Amino acid sequence: MAAAPVPEGAPGEQHDSNSSAESLDRLYPAVGSTKPPRKRTTSQCKSEPPLLRTSKRTIYTAGRPPWYNEHGTQSKEAFVIGLGGGSASGKTTVATMIIEALDVPWVVLLSMDSFYKVLTKQQQEQAASNDFNFDHPDAFDFDLIIATLKKLKQGKSVKIPIYDFTTHSRKKEWKTLYGANVIIFEGIMAFADKELLKLLDLKIFVDTDSDIRLVRRLRRDISERGRDIEGVIKQYNKFVKPAFDQYIQPTMRLADIVVPRGSGNTVAIDLIVQHVHSQLEERELSVRAALASAHQCHPLPQTLSVLKSTPQVRGMHTIIRNKETSRDEFIFYSKRLMRLLIEHALSLLPFQSCTVQTPQGHDYEGRTYSGKQITGVSILRAGETMEPALRAVCKDVRIGTILIQTNCNTGEPELHYLRLPKDISEDHVILMDCTVSTGAAAMMAVRVLLDHDVPEDKIFLLSLLMAEMGVHSVAYAFPRVKIITTAVDKKVNDLFRIIPGIGNFGDRYFGTDAPPDWSDDEDALST
Repeated sequence: MAAAPVPEGAPGEQHDSNSSAESLDRLYPAVGSTKPPRKRTTSQCKSEPPLLRTSKRTIYTAGRPPWYNEHGTQSKEAFVIGLGGGSASGKTTVATMIIEALDVPWVVLLSMDSFYKVLTKQQQEQAASNDFNFDHPDAFDFDLIIATLKKLKQGKSVKIPIYDFTTHSRKKEWKTLYGANVIIFEGIMAFADKELLKLLDLKIFVDTDSDIRLVRRLRRDISERGRDIEGVIKQYNKFVKPAFDQYIQPTMRLADIVVPRGSGNTVAIDLIVQHVHSQLEERELSVRAALASAHQCHPLPQTLSVLKSTPQVRGMHTIIRNKETSRDEFIFYSKRLMRLLIEHALSLLPFQSCTVQTPQGHDYEGRTYSGKQITGVSILRAGETMEPALRAVCKDVRIGTILIQTNCNTGEPELHYLRLPKDISEDHVILMDCTVSTGAAAMMAVRVLLDHDVPEDKIFLLSLLMAEMGVHSVAYAFPRVKIITTAVDKKVNDLFRIIPGIGNFGDRYFGTDAPPDWSDDEDALST
């Protein structure tokens, strides 16, 4: 049977010295001073299985992004889990286990280790000789942590600093994260600020024996951070252990759930998962709600424009949909369809009347594009196949690219590559991807464009083939984005492949092989 979480008033909480209590007063609200403490969840008994179990394929929502309502604005805040505990207590492992057991769309893991303050030259010298205290609250940039977590909770994108533990400094590169259903924030000082505590919906303390934590820290710092054993032990005795006793262990009293033995306590993790699922149910953010919303029958949105299905267009679809079609023929007829699609999309751009004089000296009442400029943005990799067709019909068109992939460990969507022209906010943007099934990749790309101040009504999403689910998903989240395609298929199977569909466009076009369970628009989402 698993050890129970530490209850209020247990001996383990009575060792605080007066000095540590005073140091905590400025950081933490007095427990029970204004309202009774929240009831703790215990892990003394074998729990029932988590309330919801879904396929791993639902890591990207099968419907609209859960943080948007029918008006394209955020409807619910994310559920934020705070994971505190001593250094090397197993917080990241527990977080990963929770993510895997939750198995819900859109989960973000945010580590406090990314938010160490930038050190001065003197502090850099101290850090090099293991004389700088990285286990003190003042070592962290709480202002940036709070601002970042607030934006994530609101469903907005954020830039996360990348910290280099070998040089004790931030790298020049920043990592981009997007809002989610569930945000897991983990760190040794996760409960060490009053404003930060207000953002946490569930506080979990990972309680691991000090000897185990020391062994893990030795192994990690020596193998991963280039430290020597003497330096690690010196830092542990001088800073890590005193900081744990003074600043970290006392925060156990603020936790809603205490997990003894860390990742070894699977019963406690199951209880946590049950609780989070129940909270998501209440907030209508669960997978069940997302799937129900996605599969409701609605008329196709007015923002959708489908190329007229002439005998020529239907003939080209017959060729590229045929599994027996050779690669050369597939490429040739796909390019023809792309050209027609882009020509159709350009006809939907704003035009104004103008008068020109012909060589014969007569006036001609014509039309001219009334926008500033047209920019094409391809969602890698399949989307880039549409670039030549766009260049062929738009003189001097600018091209940008977006690559979004999933983190294999956390399941969180990450922006891996982005190249957009300057001043794109003033352009009409042709966003290109060859197939859209669930709409996940397209929605992520639209969010990137919105983050770069491109007006929603100036975004044109072009795709050779779309599923009704993807059309509804994009239109539901972004009701002013224009959606343009050559055909819409009604169904998506359990693997999110469009039915009857076209297969994996990128693999058929480039002549590569993909795992059989890849979905049609997963080129932009999978490594």
